[in-house]
Amino acid sequence: MSSLLKNDKFEQSEAAESLKESRIKSAIGVAIAVTGGLIMMLLFFTYRCEMGGENSVTQLASESCTEGHSLALDKDSLSCDSETKVKNKKLEKPRKDLPILITEPEPLCPDGTIACGSGECIETELFCNGIPNCQDKSDENGCTVDVDPNRAPDCDPKYCSLPDCLCSANGTRIPGDIEVNQVPQMITITFNGAVNGDNYDLYKQIFDGNRRNPNGCQIRGTFFVSHKYSNYAAIQELHRKGQEISVLSITHKDDPNYWTSGSYDDWLAEVAGARLIVERFANITDSSVIGVRAPYLRVGGDEQFKMMADQYFVYDASITAPIGRVPIWPYTLHFRIPHECTGNAQNCPTRSHPVWEMVMNELDRRDDSSFDESLPDCHVVDSCSNIQTGEQFARLLRDNFNRHYSTNRAPLGLHFHASWLKSKKEFRDELIKFIEEMLEKNEVYFTSLNQVIQWIQNPTELKSLRDFQEWKQDKCDVKGQPFCTLPNACPLTTRELPGEVLRLFTCMECPNNYPWILDPTGEGIYVKKIFLR
Repeated sequence: MSSLLKNDKFEQSEAAESLKESRIKSAIGVAIAVTGGLIMMLLFFTYRCEMGGENSVTQLASESCTEGHSLALDKDSLSCDSETKVKNKKLEKPRKDLPILITEPEPLCPDGTIACGSGECIETELFCNGIPNCQDKSDENGCTVDVDPNRAPDCDPKYCSLPDCLCSANGTRIPGDIEVNQVPQMITITFNGAVNGDNYDLYKQIFDGNRRNPNGCQIRGTFFVSHKYSNYAAIQELHRKGQEISVLSITHKDDPNYWTSGSYDDWLAEVAGARLIVERFANITDSSVIGVRAPYLRVGGDEQFKMMADQYFVYDASITAPIGRVPIWPYTLHFRIPHECTGNAQNCPTRSHPVWEMVMNELDRRDDSSFDESLPDCHVVDSCSNIQTGEQFARLLRDNFNRHYSTNRAPLGLHFHASWLKSKKEFRDELIKFIEEMLEKNEVYFTSLNQVIQWIQNPTELKSLRDFQEWKQDKCDVKGQPFCTLPNACPLTTRELPGEVLRLFTCMECPNNYPWILDPTGEGIYVKKIFLR
Protein backbone atom coordinates (compact mmCIF):
# COMPACT_ATOMS: atom_id res chain seq x y z
CA MET A 1 0.00 0.00 0.00
CA SER A 2 2.87 2.34 0.87
CA SER A 3 4.56 1.89 -2.52
CA LEU A 4 1.23 2.33 -4.26
CA LEU A 5 0.69 5.68 -2.55
CA LYS A 6 4.22 6.77 -3.47
CA ASN A 7 3.54 5.95 -7.12
CA ASP A 8 0.21 7.74 -6.82
CA LYS A 9 1.95 10.78 -5.42
CA PHE A 10 4.37 10.86 -8.37
CA GLU A 11 1.50 10.49 -10.85
CA GLN A 12 -0.46 13.17 -9.00
CA SER A 13 2.43 15.60 -9.29
CA GLU A 14 2.76 14.87 -13.01
CA ALA A 15 -0.98 15.32 -13.52
CA ALA A 16 -1.05 18.53 -11.56
CA GLU A 17 1.77 20.00 -13.64
CA SER A 18 -0.03 18.96 -16.81
CA LEU A 19 -3.20 20.61 -15.61
CA LYS A 20 -1.44 23.84 -14.73
CA GLU A 21 0.13 23.95 -18.20
CA SER A 22 -3.26 23.42 -19.80
CA ARG A 23 -4.60 26.42 -17.90
CA ILE A 24 -2.09 28.71 -19.63
CA LYS A 25 -3.48 28.77 -23.15
CA SER A 26 -4.18 31.39 -25.78
CA ALA A 27 -7.75 32.42 -26.43
CA ILE A 28 -8.94 34.40 -29.42
CA GLY A 29 -12.19 36.36 -29.22
CA VAL A 30 -13.88 37.15 -32.50
CA ALA A 31 -17.13 39.08 -32.81
CA ILE A 32 -18.93 40.02 -35.99
CA ALA A 33 -21.79 42.50 -36.06
CA VAL A 34 -24.12 42.85 -39.00
CA THR A 35 -25.71 46.29 -39.27
CA GLY A 36 -27.53 47.44 -42.41
CA GLY A 37 -25.87 44.72 -44.43
CA LEU A 38 -22.36 45.80 -43.42
CA ILE A 39 -20.12 43.33 -41.61
CA MET A 40 -17.99 44.96 -38.96
CA MET A 41 -15.14 43.41 -37.07
CA LEU A 42 -15.58 44.62 -33.52
CA LEU A 43 -12.75 43.46 -31.35
CA PHE A 44 -9.79 41.12 -31.59
CA PHE A 45 -7.33 40.42 -28.81
CA THR A 46 -5.07 37.44 -28.42
CA TYR A 47 -4.60 36.98 -24.71
CA ARG A 48 -1.77 35.04 -23.17
CA CYS A 49 -1.44 34.56 -19.42
CA GLU A 50 1.90 35.66 -18.00
CA MET A 51 2.85 34.02 -14.73
CA GLY A 52 4.41 36.30 -12.16
CA GLY A 53 6.68 33.63 -10.70
CA GLU A 54 7.19 33.73 -7.00
CA ASN A 55 4.10 35.80 -6.22
CA SER A 56 1.90 33.77 -8.58
CA VAL A 57 0.53 36.93 -10.20
CA THR A 58 -1.31 36.39 -13.48
CA GLN A 59 -2.04 39.13 -15.99
CA LEU A 60 -3.08 39.33 -19.62
CA ALA A 61 -0.13 39.80 -21.95
CA SER A 62 -2.13 42.15 -24.16
CA GLU A 63 -2.84 44.27 -21.10
CA SER A 64 0.65 44.47 -19.63
CA CYS A 65 3.55 46.90 -19.82
CA THR A 66 7.23 46.13 -20.27
CA GLU A 67 8.83 45.31 -16.96
CA GLY A 68 11.73 47.27 -15.55
CA HIS A 69 10.82 50.62 -17.11
CA SER A 70 8.62 52.12 -14.35
CA LEU A 71 5.62 51.92 -16.65
CA ALA A 72 2.02 51.37 -15.64
CA LEU A 73 -1.04 50.39 -17.62
CA ASP A 74 -3.85 52.94 -17.91
CA LYS A 75 -6.94 50.73 -17.56
CA ASP A 76 -9.14 53.08 -19.60
CA SER A 77 -6.92 53.67 -22.61
CA LEU A 78 -5.03 50.34 -22.34
CA SER A 79 -1.81 52.26 -22.96
CA CYS A 80 1.46 52.40 -21.04
CA ASP A 81 2.85 55.54 -19.44
CA SER A 82 5.06 56.59 -16.57
CA GLU A 83 3.79 55.28 -13.22
CA THR A 84 3.66 58.83 -11.85
CA LYS A 85 1.30 59.94 -14.64
CA VAL A 86 -1.16 57.05 -14.56
CA LYS A 87 -3.93 57.75 -12.05
CA ASN A 88 -6.06 54.64 -12.73
CA LYS A 89 -3.54 51.84 -12.86
CA LYS A 90 -4.50 48.34 -13.87
CA LEU A 91 -4.11 46.43 -10.63
CA GLU A 92 -2.83 42.88 -10.77
CA LYS A 93 -4.73 40.34 -8.73
CA PRO A 94 -2.97 37.36 -7.20
CA ARG A 95 -4.02 34.12 -8.86
CA LYS A 96 -5.78 31.78 -6.48
CA ASP A 97 -4.93 28.12 -6.77
CA LEU A 98 -7.96 25.87 -7.14
CA PRO A 99 -8.39 22.25 -6.09
CA ILE A 100 -8.35 19.59 -8.79
CA LEU A 101 -11.89 18.27 -8.59
CA ILE A 102 -12.12 16.55 -11.97
CA THR A 103 -9.38 14.08 -12.83
CA GLU A 104 -9.98 11.91 -15.86
CA PRO A 105 -9.48 9.23 -16.94
CA GLU A 106 -7.65 8.14 -13.76
CA PRO A 107 -8.20 9.64 -10.29
CA LEU A 108 -5.27 11.49 -8.78
CA CYS A 109 -6.16 10.64 -5.19
CA PRO A 110 -7.47 7.63 -3.26
CA ASP A 111 -11.17 7.41 -2.38
CA GLY A 112 -12.24 9.88 0.29
CA THR A 113 -9.59 12.42 -0.68
CA ILE A 114 -9.30 15.23 -3.23
CA ALA A 115 -6.26 16.82 -4.86
CA CYS A 116 -5.18 20.31 -3.87
CA GLY A 117 -4.04 22.61 -6.66
CA SER A 118 -0.49 21.39 -6.02
CA GLY A 119 -1.49 17.74 -6.40
CA GLU A 120 -1.35 17.06 -2.66
CA CYS A 121 -4.21 14.81 -1.48
CA ILE A 122 -6.23 15.63 1.64
CA GLU A 123 -9.47 14.28 3.08
CA THR A 124 -12.60 15.45 1.27
CA GLU A 125 -14.26 16.66 4.47
CA LEU A 126 -11.46 19.20 4.96
CA PHE A 127 -12.42 21.14 1.82
CA CYS A 128 -14.35 24.38 2.30
CA ASN A 129 -14.44 24.12 6.09
CA GLY A 130 -13.08 27.63 6.65
CA ILE A 131 -9.57 26.43 7.55
CA PRO A 132 -6.83 26.14 4.88
CA ASN A 133 -5.46 22.60 4.93
CA CYS A 134 -3.68 22.45 1.57
CA GLN A 135 -0.23 24.01 1.53
CA ASP A 136 -1.37 26.25 -1.34
CA LYS A 137 -4.70 26.96 0.47
CA SER A 138 -6.60 25.83 -2.62
CA ASP A 139 -9.08 23.85 -0.50
CA GLU A 140 -10.68 27.14 0.57
CA ASN A 141 -10.86 28.68 -2.91
CA GLY A 142 -13.87 28.31 -5.15
CA CYS A 143 -16.20 27.14 -2.37
CA THR A 144 -19.41 28.02 -4.17
CA VAL A 145 -22.76 26.25 -4.14
CA ASP A 146 -21.81 24.42 -7.35
CA VAL A 147 -18.21 23.54 -6.44
CA ASP A 148 -17.99 22.70 -2.73
CA PRO A 149 -17.40 18.91 -2.63
CA ASN A 150 -19.22 18.79 0.72
CA ARG A 151 -22.23 20.80 -0.45
CA ALA A 152 -25.75 19.96 0.65
CA PRO A 153 -27.47 17.38 -1.56
CA ASP A 154 -30.20 18.20 -4.05
CA CYS A 155 -33.75 18.14 -2.73
CA ASP A 156 -35.09 14.68 -1.93
CA PRO A 157 -38.75 14.91 -0.82
CA LYS A 158 -38.52 11.43 0.73
CA TYR A 159 -36.26 12.88 3.42
CA CYS A 160 -37.89 16.30 3.74
CA SER A 161 -41.33 16.79 5.23
CA LEU A 162 -43.21 19.52 7.03
CA PRO A 163 -43.23 21.07 9.56
CA ASP A 164 -39.43 21.01 9.86
CA CYS A 165 -38.22 20.73 6.26
CA LEU A 166 -39.36 22.13 2.91
CA CYS A 167 -37.68 21.75 -0.46
CA SER A 168 -38.54 21.30 -4.12
CA ALA A 169 -36.54 20.88 -7.29
CA ASN A 170 -36.85 24.51 -8.41
CA GLY A 171 -38.33 26.13 -5.29
CA THR A 172 -41.71 26.95 -6.86
CA ARG A 173 -43.82 24.10 -5.47
CA ILE A 174 -46.70 25.15 -3.18
CA PRO A 175 -46.34 23.76 0.37
CA GLY A 176 -48.79 20.95 1.08
CA ASP A 177 -49.62 20.74 -2.66
CA ILE A 178 -52.70 22.88 -2.03
CA GLU A 179 -54.63 23.99 -5.11
CA VAL A 180 -53.45 27.47 -6.04
CA ASN A 181 -56.93 28.99 -5.74
CA GLN A 182 -56.98 27.90 -2.08
CA VAL A 183 -53.59 29.46 -1.23
CA PRO A 184 -53.59 32.83 0.57
CA GLN A 185 -51.55 35.51 -1.18
CA MET A 186 -49.31 36.64 1.66
CA ILE A 187 -47.60 40.03 1.36
CA THR A 188 -44.69 40.79 3.68
CA ILE A 189 -43.65 44.38 4.35
CA THR A 190 -40.21 44.61 5.95
CA PHE A 191 -38.04 47.52 7.06
CA ASN A 192 -34.26 47.59 7.58
CA GLY A 193 -32.39 49.87 9.98
CA ALA A 194 -32.71 51.81 13.22
CA VAL A 195 -36.15 52.58 14.66
CA ASN A 196 -36.33 56.12 16.04
CA GLY A 197 -38.10 59.47 15.88
CA ASP A 198 -37.18 59.91 12.21
CA ASN A 199 -39.34 57.01 11.08
CA TYR A 200 -41.64 55.93 13.92
CA ASP A 201 -44.51 58.16 12.75
CA LEU A 202 -44.30 56.50 9.30
CA TYR A 203 -44.60 53.06 10.88
CA LYS A 204 -47.58 54.17 12.97
CA GLN A 205 -49.23 55.51 9.82
CA ILE A 206 -48.82 52.23 7.91
CA PHE A 207 -49.65 49.90 10.81
CA ASP A 208 -52.34 52.08 12.37
CA GLY A 209 -54.34 49.25 13.96
CA ASN A 210 -57.37 49.88 11.75
CA ARG A 211 -56.18 48.00 8.66
CA ARG A 212 -57.20 44.37 9.09
CA ASN A 213 -56.69 41.10 7.27
CA PRO A 214 -59.73 39.03 6.22
CA ASN A 215 -59.54 37.09 9.52
CA GLY A 216 -60.14 40.32 11.46
CA CYS A 217 -56.57 40.64 12.76
CA GLN A 218 -54.44 43.74 12.33
CA ILE A 219 -51.92 43.65 9.48
CA ARG A 220 -48.35 42.75 10.40
CA GLY A 221 -44.82 43.58 9.22
CA THR A 222 -41.24 42.68 10.16
CA PHE A 223 -38.56 45.12 11.35
CA PHE A 224 -34.88 44.20 10.98
CA VAL A 225 -33.37 46.46 13.61
CA SER A 226 -29.84 47.85 13.65
CA HIS A 227 -28.61 49.02 17.05
CA LYS A 228 -26.98 52.43 16.76
CA TYR A 229 -29.49 55.32 16.93
CA SER A 230 -32.40 52.96 17.70
CA ASN A 231 -35.02 54.04 20.24
CA TYR A 232 -35.79 50.90 22.24
CA ALA A 233 -38.96 52.38 23.73
CA ALA A 234 -40.32 52.70 20.16
CA ILE A 235 -39.21 49.13 19.35
CA GLN A 236 -40.95 47.92 22.50
CA GLU A 237 -44.18 49.61 21.40
CA LEU A 238 -43.99 48.07 17.90
CA HIS A 239 -43.56 44.67 19.51
CA ARG A 240 -46.44 45.29 21.94
CA LYS A 241 -48.69 46.03 18.96
CA GLY A 242 -47.82 42.71 17.33
CA GLN A 243 -45.15 43.75 14.83
CA GLU A 244 -42.29 41.28 14.44
CA ILE A 245 -38.85 42.42 15.61
CA SER A 246 -35.79 40.78 14.03
CA VAL A 247 -32.13 41.78 13.94
CA LEU A 248 -29.78 43.32 11.39
CA SER A 249 -26.58 43.85 13.42
CA ILE A 250 -24.95 45.96 16.11
CA THR A 251 -22.33 47.94 14.18
CA HIS A 252 -23.82 47.91 10.64
CA LYS A 253 -20.27 48.34 9.32
CA ASP A 254 -20.12 49.61 5.75
CA ASP A 255 -17.23 47.30 4.79
CA PRO A 256 -18.91 44.62 2.63
CA ASN A 257 -16.07 42.13 3.11
CA TYR A 258 -16.60 42.25 6.87
CA TRP A 259 -19.97 40.55 6.33
CA THR A 260 -19.20 38.39 3.31
CA SER A 261 -16.06 36.92 4.88
CA GLY A 262 -17.02 37.25 8.55
CA SER A 263 -16.00 34.52 10.96
CA TYR A 264 -18.34 32.54 13.18
CA ASP A 265 -17.37 34.78 16.10
CA ASP A 266 -18.00 37.94 14.06
CA TRP A 267 -21.55 36.83 13.29
CA LEU A 268 -22.06 35.64 16.86
CA ALA A 269 -21.07 39.01 18.31
CA GLU A 270 -23.02 41.06 15.74
CA VAL A 271 -26.26 39.08 15.53
CA ALA A 272 -26.61 37.21 18.81
CA GLY A 273 -25.37 40.38 20.49
CA ALA A 274 -27.98 42.47 18.67
CA ARG A 275 -30.72 40.13 19.84
CA LEU A 276 -29.51 40.34 23.42
CA ILE A 277 -29.58 44.15 23.24
CA VAL A 278 -33.08 44.36 21.78
CA GLU A 279 -34.47 41.78 24.20
CA ARG A 280 -33.01 43.57 27.20
CA PHE A 281 -33.67 47.22 26.34
CA ALA A 282 -36.98 46.75 24.48
CA ASN A 283 -38.10 44.30 27.19
CA ILE A 284 -38.92 41.52 24.71
CA THR A 285 -39.18 38.42 26.88
CA ASP A 286 -41.23 36.02 24.73
CA SER A 287 -38.31 34.57 22.67
CA SER A 288 -39.89 36.01 19.52
CA VAL A 289 -36.69 37.54 18.07
CA ILE A 290 -35.91 34.68 15.69
CA GLY A 291 -34.99 36.31 12.36
CA VAL A 292 -31.81 37.70 10.80
CA ARG A 293 -31.04 39.84 7.77
CA ALA A 294 -27.42 40.40 6.74
CA PRO A 295 -26.45 44.07 6.45
CA TYR A 296 -26.41 45.22 2.81
CA LEU A 297 -27.67 41.69 1.99
CA ARG A 298 -24.05 40.51 2.26
CA VAL A 299 -24.69 36.89 3.16
CA GLY A 300 -21.96 35.41 5.36
CA GLY A 301 -21.83 31.89 3.95
CA ASP A 302 -21.78 28.80 6.14
CA GLU A 303 -20.26 30.63 9.11
CA GLN A 304 -23.35 32.83 9.42
CA PHE A 305 -25.71 29.87 9.26
CA LYS A 306 -23.72 27.69 11.66
CA MET A 307 -24.00 30.49 14.19
CA MET A 308 -27.72 30.92 13.53
CA ALA A 309 -28.43 27.23 14.09
CA ASP A 310 -26.33 27.16 17.27
CA GLN A 311 -28.14 30.22 18.62
CA TYR A 312 -31.62 28.93 17.69
CA PHE A 313 -32.43 31.58 15.12
CA VAL A 314 -35.29 30.25 12.98
CA TYR A 315 -34.82 32.09 9.69
CA ASP A 316 -32.60 34.26 7.53
CA ALA A 317 -34.01 36.81 5.06
CA SER A 318 -30.94 37.83 3.05
CA ILE A 319 -30.56 35.47 0.09
CA THR A 320 -31.87 36.88 -3.18
CA ALA A 321 -33.31 34.90 -6.08
CA PRO A 322 -33.19 36.10 -9.70
CA ILE A 323 -36.45 36.85 -11.41
CA GLY A 324 -38.06 33.91 -13.16
CA ARG A 325 -41.37 32.99 -14.72
CA VAL A 326 -42.61 31.73 -11.34
CA PRO A 327 -41.42 33.15 -7.97
CA ILE A 328 -39.71 31.07 -5.26
CA TRP A 329 -41.34 29.92 -2.02
CA PRO A 330 -39.36 30.05 1.25
CA TYR A 331 -37.40 26.85 1.92
CA THR A 332 -35.20 25.24 4.54
CA LEU A 333 -31.47 24.85 4.05
CA HIS A 334 -31.33 21.12 4.73
CA PHE A 335 -30.83 20.74 0.98
CA ARG A 336 -29.15 22.75 -1.76
CA ILE A 337 -30.69 26.14 -2.53
CA PRO A 338 -33.05 25.73 -5.51
CA HIS A 339 -31.95 28.80 -7.47
CA GLU A 340 -28.83 30.63 -8.57
CA CYS A 341 -26.84 32.44 -5.91
CA THR A 342 -26.96 35.95 -7.34
CA GLY A 343 -27.23 39.51 -6.12
CA ASN A 344 -24.96 41.66 -4.00
CA ALA A 345 -21.79 39.51 -4.16
CA GLN A 346 -23.63 36.90 -2.14
CA ASN A 347 -21.70 34.24 -0.26
CA CYS A 348 -24.49 31.67 -0.13
CA PRO A 349 -24.20 28.73 2.26
CA THR A 350 -23.19 25.48 0.61
CA ARG A 351 -23.66 23.07 3.52
CA SER A 352 -26.84 21.78 5.15
CA HIS A 353 -28.34 23.89 7.96
CA PRO A 354 -31.61 23.55 9.95
CA VAL A 355 -32.60 27.14 9.14
CA TRP A 356 -35.45 28.61 7.08
CA GLU A 357 -34.57 30.91 4.19
CA MET A 358 -37.15 33.62 3.58
CA VAL A 359 -35.84 34.18 0.08
CA MET A 360 -36.07 37.65 -1.44
CA ASN A 361 -37.62 37.30 -4.90
CA GLU A 362 -36.42 39.90 -7.37
CA LEU A 363 -39.05 42.48 -8.27
CA ASP A 364 -40.00 43.15 -11.88
CA ARG A 365 -39.46 46.89 -12.24
CA ARG A 366 -40.18 47.32 -15.94
CA ASP A 367 -42.64 50.00 -16.98
CA ASP A 368 -44.24 47.49 -19.36
CA SER A 369 -43.61 43.91 -18.26
CA SER A 370 -45.06 42.55 -21.51
CA PHE A 371 -42.64 44.48 -23.70
CA ASP A 372 -39.58 45.99 -22.02
CA GLU A 373 -36.37 44.06 -21.52
CA SER A 374 -35.52 42.78 -18.06
CA LEU A 375 -34.06 45.27 -15.57
CA PRO A 376 -32.06 43.40 -12.89
CA ASP A 377 -31.03 44.10 -9.28
CA CYS A 378 -34.27 45.06 -7.60
CA HIS A 379 -34.87 43.15 -4.38
CA VAL A 380 -35.19 46.05 -1.94
CA VAL A 381 -37.64 48.60 -3.35
CA ASP A 382 -35.13 51.43 -2.77
CA SER A 383 -32.74 49.74 -5.23
CA CYS A 384 -35.26 49.88 -8.09
CA SER A 385 -33.49 52.93 -9.48
CA ASN A 386 -35.96 53.64 -12.28
CA ILE A 387 -38.85 54.16 -9.83
CA GLN A 388 -38.94 57.94 -9.58
CA THR A 389 -42.64 58.79 -9.39
CA GLY A 390 -45.66 57.65 -7.44
CA GLU A 391 -47.23 56.37 -10.65
CA GLN A 392 -44.22 54.15 -11.37
CA PHE A 393 -44.25 52.86 -7.78
CA ALA A 394 -47.95 52.03 -8.02
CA ARG A 395 -47.31 50.09 -11.22
CA LEU A 396 -44.41 48.22 -9.59
CA LEU A 397 -46.63 47.14 -6.69
CA ARG A 398 -49.52 45.91 -8.82
CA ASP A 399 -47.43 44.25 -11.53
CA ASN A 400 -45.52 42.21 -8.96
CA PHE A 401 -48.68 41.36 -7.03
CA ASN A 402 -50.24 40.05 -10.24
CA ARG A 403 -47.11 38.05 -11.06
CA HIS A 404 -47.25 36.22 -7.71
CA TYR A 405 -51.04 35.97 -7.50
CA SER A 406 -51.48 34.56 -11.02
CA THR A 407 -48.78 31.86 -10.72
CA ASN A 408 -48.03 29.99 -7.47
CA ARG A 409 -48.89 32.70 -4.90
CA ALA A 410 -45.46 32.61 -3.29
CA PRO A 411 -45.27 35.37 -0.66
CA LEU A 412 -44.69 38.81 -2.18
CA GLY A 413 -41.91 40.60 -0.32
CA LEU A 414 -41.87 44.41 -0.23
CA HIS A 415 -38.64 45.43 1.48
CA PHE A 416 -37.86 49.06 2.36
CA HIS A 417 -35.66 51.53 4.13
CA ALA A 418 -37.94 54.08 5.77
CA SER A 419 -35.95 56.97 4.28
CA TRP A 420 -37.05 55.99 0.76
CA LEU A 421 -40.75 56.09 1.65
CA LYS A 422 -40.22 59.39 3.46
CA SER A 423 -38.32 60.92 0.54
CA LYS A 424 -41.55 61.54 -1.39
CA LYS A 425 -45.03 61.77 0.08
CA GLU A 426 -46.45 60.15 -3.05
CA PHE A 427 -44.49 56.96 -2.32
CA ARG A 428 -46.02 56.66 1.14
CA ASP A 429 -49.48 57.49 -0.18
CA GLU A 430 -49.24 54.88 -2.95
CA LEU A 431 -48.15 52.16 -0.51
CA ILE A 432 -51.11 52.87 1.79
CA LYS A 433 -53.47 52.97 -1.19
CA PHE A 434 -52.09 49.60 -2.35
CA ILE A 435 -52.53 48.04 1.12
CA GLU A 436 -56.14 49.19 1.36
CA GLU A 437 -56.91 48.01 -2.17
CA MET A 438 -55.43 44.55 -1.48
CA LEU A 439 -57.34 44.18 1.79
CA GLU A 440 -60.58 44.29 -0.20
CA LYS A 441 -59.63 40.83 -1.52
CA ASN A 442 -60.58 37.91 0.72
CA GLU A 443 -57.47 35.94 -0.23
CA VAL A 444 -54.79 38.57 0.58
CA TYR A 445 -53.07 38.77 3.98
CA PHE A 446 -50.33 41.17 5.14
CA THR A 447 -48.20 39.05 7.46
CA SER A 448 -44.89 39.00 9.28
CA LEU A 449 -42.20 36.60 8.07
CA ASN A 450 -42.77 34.40 11.10
CA GLN A 451 -46.46 34.15 10.18
CA VAL A 452 -45.45 32.96 6.69
CA ILE A 453 -43.45 30.14 8.29
CA GLN A 454 -46.42 29.29 10.54
CA TRP A 455 -48.65 28.87 7.48
CA ILE A 456 -46.05 26.84 5.55
CA GLN A 457 -45.59 24.49 8.50
CA ASN A 458 -49.33 23.93 8.60
CA PRO A 459 -50.69 24.70 5.11
CA THR A 460 -54.33 25.70 5.47
CA GLU A 461 -56.80 26.36 2.68
CA LEU A 462 -58.42 29.76 2.31
CA LYS A 463 -61.83 28.43 3.24
CA SER A 464 -60.48 27.52 6.71
CA LEU A 465 -58.00 30.35 7.14
CA ARG A 466 -60.21 32.71 9.12
CA ASP A 467 -59.93 30.25 12.01
CA PHE A 468 -56.20 29.53 11.56
CA GLN A 469 -55.17 29.61 15.20
CA GLU A 470 -51.48 30.37 14.64
CA TRP A 471 -52.53 33.77 13.26
CA LYS A 472 -55.30 34.49 15.77
CA GLN A 473 -54.09 33.28 19.13
CA ASP A 474 -51.48 36.00 19.75
CA LYS A 475 -51.92 39.76 19.40
CA CYS A 476 -54.69 39.61 16.82
CA ASP A 477 -56.29 42.84 17.98
CA VAL A 478 -54.05 44.91 20.25
CA LYS A 479 -55.34 47.88 22.19
CA GLY A 480 -54.11 49.80 25.21
CA GLN A 481 -51.43 52.33 26.08
CA PRO A 482 -47.65 52.17 25.55
CA PHE A 483 -45.55 50.60 28.30
CA CYS A 484 -44.04 54.02 28.97
CA THR A 485 -44.47 57.47 27.47
CA LEU A 486 -41.32 59.06 28.93
CA PRO A 487 -38.43 56.65 28.33
CA ASN A 488 -35.04 57.08 29.92
CA ALA A 489 -32.64 59.03 27.70
CA CYS A 490 -29.38 57.48 28.90
CA PRO A 491 -26.23 59.47 27.92
CA LEU A 492 -23.59 56.75 27.57
CA THR A 493 -20.06 56.09 26.36
CA THR A 494 -18.12 52.95 25.55
CA ARG A 495 -14.44 52.13 25.23
CA GLU A 496 -15.12 50.81 21.74
CA LEU A 497 -16.36 54.20 20.48
CA PRO A 498 -13.96 56.62 22.19
CA GLY A 499 -15.05 60.24 22.27
CA GLU A 500 -18.70 59.51 21.43
CA VAL A 501 -21.58 60.15 23.79
CA LEU A 502 -24.64 58.26 22.61
CA ARG A 503 -28.16 58.35 24.01
CA LEU A 504 -29.93 55.08 24.63
CA PHE A 505 -33.71 55.53 24.79
CA THR A 506 -35.30 52.75 26.81
CA CYS A 507 -38.12 52.12 29.26
CA MET A 508 -35.70 49.91 31.17
CA GLU A 509 -32.95 50.88 33.60
CA CYS A 510 -29.93 52.64 32.07
CA PRO A 511 -26.81 50.46 31.70
CA ASN A 512 -23.33 51.59 32.75
CA ASN A 513 -22.03 51.82 29.19
CA TYR A 514 -23.46 52.16 25.71
CA PRO A 515 -24.08 48.56 24.55
CA TRP A 516 -21.73 47.63 21.74
CA ILE A 517 -20.25 44.64 20.01
CA LEU A 518 -17.85 43.57 22.78
CA ASP A 519 -20.18 44.68 25.55
CA PRO A 520 -23.80 44.04 24.46
CA THR A 521 -25.18 44.23 28.00
CA GLY A 522 -23.58 47.60 28.69
CA GLU A 523 -22.08 46.24 31.90
CA GLY A 524 -18.50 46.87 30.82
CA ILE A 525 -17.62 43.19 30.69
CA TYR A 526 -17.64 40.99 27.60
CA VAL A 527 -18.53 37.42 28.47
CA LYS A 528 -19.01 34.94 25.63
CA LYS A 529 -21.33 32.86 27.83
CA ILE A 530 -24.04 35.50 27.50
CA PHE A 531 -24.78 34.18 24.02
CA LEU A 532 -25.66 30.71 25.25
CA ARG A 533 -29.43 30.22 25.34
